[in-house]
Amino acid sequence: MKTLSSPSNSSTITGFILLGFAYPREGQILLFVIFFIVYILILMGNASIICAVYCDQRLHTPMYLLLANFSFMEIGYVTSTVPNMLANFLSDTKVISFSGCFLQFYFFFSFGSTECFFLAVMAFDRYLAICRPLHYPSLMTGRLRNTLVTSCWVLGFLWFPVPIIIISQMSFCGSRIIDHFLCDPGPLLALACSRVPLIEVFWSIIMSMLLVIPFLFIMGSYILVLRAVFRVPSREGQKKAFSTCGSHLTVVSLFYCSVMIMYLSPTSEHEAGMQKLVTLFYSVGTPLLNPMIYSLRNKDMKNALQKILRT
Repeated sequence: MKTLSSPSNSSTITGFILLGFAYPREGQILLFVIFFIVYILILMGNASIICAVYCDQRLHTPMYLLLANFSFMEIGYVTSTVPNMLANFLSDTKVISFSGCFLQFYFFFSFGSTECFFLAVMAFDRYLAICRPLHYPSLMTGRLRNTLVTSCWVLGFLWFPVPIIIISQMSFCGSRIIDHFLCDPGPLLALACSRVPLIEVFWSIIMSMLLVIPFLFIMGSYILVLRAVFRVPSREGQKKAFSTCGSHLTVVSLFYCSVMIMYLSPTSEHEAGMQKLVTLFYSVGTPLLNPMIYSLRNKDMKNALQKILRT
């Protein structure tokens, strides 16, 4: 990896400064307390879903096993950024090493891409369960489920190494300040000694593919699901089908709306304040909301969680 260099100074810089949220010392401490509590709630919420699925035999179905993997992924997702953000709130220098920055870059985007694939697989599972209910046990076998789960993890962690390695080999000049709370490609590329349009185009293409292809797959699955649901003569049957899909659709909407605003909107060069707010929502807000969405809207999950609390 190359270190940062300044054209006016032959010395090398071995890290970046993550500016984070520019508040006085008291404000930084308050933010530390708030995000520490949020982080603990995220860990507890997602860990409780994993425990519920593990402990309750009735939840050993593809839908809930996928949800448990999704919750484990969410824990990794927030852990790739929040601990460093908490440390920065209490730090006077706010320095992150060169290797630390690109490791955070890799894990944050790898967990994020894994989330995209899991959301698509969960939509496929709901499609099979609702549109092919009689064939569902023979179609969604344990082998297929394990193959889908493994594929999500492998694809997610193989999606970004090449662009990240390329970006890490670039020369960075002048200011080493990143006006963000994490190592995001936009602010990083802005620090490069010279613009490399080919890398920017390559990054846009792989981000577009990552977001658009799973999103279209999810939308296609739910269009077929809705068609099947409206054909159900029983109002109770329709309500049950909507309840099983509602949680997933809510999570998809929250995640994709914020990420697409950030990376696919025509005004993708957002000002720093907007970048931080939108990134904060999909990197911390959605992992906080997801356990509540899945547990509050799901009767089986609520019963399993109550059973754990009573023991």
